[in-house]
Amino acid sequence: MNKDELREWFDPQQRSLKELRELQYRVVQWIDPEDGFDQIDTIAGMDCSYLGNDIICAMVVLDYDNMEVIEKRHVVREVGLPYIPTYLNFREGCAMASVFLQASTRPDITMFDSCGVNHPIRAGMAAYFGAVMDVPTIGVSKKILCGHAEKPVEAGEHHKLMQDEGQTGWVLKSSKRSNPIIIAPGNKVSMDTCLAVVQHCLRGHKLPEPTRLAHLHAGEIRAELKRKREGHKQS
Repeated sequence: MNKDELREWFDPQQRSLKELRELQYRVVQWIDPEDGFDQIDTIAGMDCSYLGNDIICAMVVLDYDNMEVIEKRHVVREVGLPYIPTYLNFREGCAMASVFLQASTRPDITMFDSCGVNHPIRAGMAAYFGAVMDVPTIGVSKKILCGHAEKPVEAGEHHKLMQDEGQTGWVLKSSKRSNPIIIAPGNKVSMDTCLAVVQHCLRGHKLPEPTRLAHLHAGEIRAELKRKREGHKQS
């Protein structure tokens, strides 16, 4: 996908929210609810951090069996849209697509610290990104954006997240001392598989390793940029 194509689907440009919503409606028609892979050898995590008017998007690619890091990437770009609930794909999408295309390893599945189809019109970041880029994706978020579910109490317990009488994800108590996480398919990953993949990626923390490590990497880059900028101001 070239820069012009990326800009068409992820850059808010000067478009109204109505126009951006129409783009979302177009893209969700492409979502594939079935598994789009034969096996999983690698998995990536994506997360973003912010510093001033810049977005830092980090991607970490892991070996699926042992969760060892294969590759780390990041990009820093100017933010093109303020935070508006349900429009995150136009705030973070350009940076995410850029770092994804820079990676030398194309992961079998990419996991996002965001929603998947558990979104008012099924266009959470993981779902929208997966459909545009035509890759398997999963969304893992910390709060329910829409829908309802029984709250799990014991570690490992999970319940269906329901929306408009249909299932859009899972609510999982991933560790004893943390609040539940929300898991949802994005694109080319089935409902049952998204839960199984996240469970496999848990290593004693609230978040699965792909997004946990991507979060840490984004934080490291943010701290490094902040030190450099503060140093320039003092010199």
